[in-house]
Amino acid sequence: MSQNPDLLSVRGLQVEFRSAHGAMKAVKGVSFDISKGETVALVGESGSGKSVTALSILQLLPYPMAHHPAGSIRFGDTELIRAEERTLRGVRGNRIAMIFQEPMTSLNPLHSIERQINETLFLHKGLSRAAARARTLELLRLVGLPDPEKRLTAYPHELSGGQRQRVMIAMALANEPDLLIADEPTTALDVTIQAQILQLLKDLQQRFGMALLLITHDLGVVRKMADRVCVMNQGEIVEQAKVADLFVRPQHPYTRKLLSAEPRGNPLTPPDNAAEVMAADRLKVHFPIKKGLMRRTVDHVRAVDGVSVTVRQGHTVGVVGESGSGKTTLGLALLRLHASEGAIRFDGTDIQGWQAKRLRPLRRQMQVVFQDPYGSLSPRLSVGQIIGEGLGIHDLGDRADRDAQVAKALEEVGLDPSSRHRYPHEFSGGQRQRIAIARALVLKPKFVVLDEPTSALDMSVQAQIVDLLRDIQARHNLAYLFISHDLRVVRALSSHVMVMKDGKVVEQGPTQRIFEEPREAYTRALLAAALNLEAMTSPEVRT
Repeated sequence: MSQNPDLLSVRGLQVEFRSAHGAMKAVKGVSFDISKGETVALVGESGSGKSVTALSILQLLPYPMAHHPAGSIRFGDTELIRAEERTLRGVRGNRIAMIFQEPMTSLNPLHSIERQINETLFLHKGLSRAAARARTLELLRLVGLPDPEKRLTAYPHELSGGQRQRVMIAMALANEPDLLIADEPTTALDVTIQAQILQLLKDLQQRFGMALLLITHDLGVVRKMADRVCVMNQGEIVEQAKVADLFVRPQHPYTRKLLSAEPRGNPLTPPDNAAEVMAADRLKVHFPIKKGLMRRTVDHVRAVDGVSVTVRQGHTVGVVGESGSGKTTLGLALLRLHASEGAIRFDGTDIQGWQAKRLRPLRRQMQVVFQDPYGSLSPRLSVGQIIGEGLGIHDLGDRADRDAQVAKALEEVGLDPSSRHRYPHEFSGGQRQRIAIARALVLKPKFVVLDEPTSALDMSVQAQIVDLLRDIQARHNLAYLFISHDLRVVRALSSHVMVMKDGKVVEQGPTQRIFEEPREAYTRALLAAALNLEAMTSPEVRT
């Protein structure tokens, strides 16, 4: 516990969710304090109760489905549990602010950046429109958003992930809160952007003297940012300690498990003369920029600009780079899901000019697993329907045969075949990603694009998914294009690495050579950012 709990005091907090099937306790008697200017981290895997605890502080849980059977949350002299709405409105966004995990879904897609930041200033400060605009510009400069004057009229979809997160931080800081709650603020960001956002939060915390409650599953972030840490598991705090003590002398078995959880092992090393499965020569994907009343094309966004790549049987080619470098566009172009120029060969045949009808039989042999296991599975379909959909489209087997293939695919990814009758919302993030992998595998593909398949997952689940992908590749001799900004995962899975920037390949080669002897300054900068974060989770600096 903190020696001076004069800002926030949580005592015996319980959170229970009611449903038609009964009650479920998500938080079970949690207690902790936060002092002025202090950073406390709540750490644990998905489902441990971290975010539910954070949302309880601001009383943002859905009532009456969620309620507090017991407990107290005191902010200064104010009790927040069951406080009047008027009291809570005076606290939310004013004295306590929150940054959410995914800025794209947290920002209103219909409102400009200026309008969204202004809303907080109008509500709590009563500023005039001119004063609010001046304050908004000041905040955007403070968080390091480039060209803030031009960004005022921009909408969230026109900004990158890192820029959107900076806007979220600007909104949170608008009224100079006493406590900032940051819920997984860097999970979906590249390593270089992640380092920038963490440093920004640290600088702003010192500037405003505010306390920070950091919700995360990334222990590297905890070691860089926090003074104290509370480790949560299944709704309980199993260990509290100063950060330096926790990393050197973890007491609880669950804490030790978290500290050791990391993608490990080496990529498969198939022969160099393995058959070519997918290849592209000088591939280009250019998106037109249209302006004026007649919407004439004035320039192009060169998302992929002359990239050549070869993926062989049993090989994994890792594609790394910051957001906007063209990684995902490259993967979708290879699958013929984006219009492109340049040769694309699948199994030695140039498929670039093929029409949709001719491509359809090949679709089963080229599959993709997306980044977000929450958004990529239809909530209206059962798991069996999701996995079996491709079998129906390609008319593979009768109903009984398809059901058997779905069950086999679930078994292969380590899930109970009986779970095919359940729906995606009944599964954890890691389980949903296994379902997404099963959906791709059931069609017995030769080539799979893996687009950030582990970035939204806990460290321990990341390690499990990497092991699973490696095992499946060995069994089926699959060719992978693995897109990621997490270089630890890339190193564990890829035999060859391509580094992309602004649509071009700046460096490529065998994984070991890229990691140990990078030749380009951009590659060295990416590795420096990643290794700096890695070093925080290990007593020794790894190369």
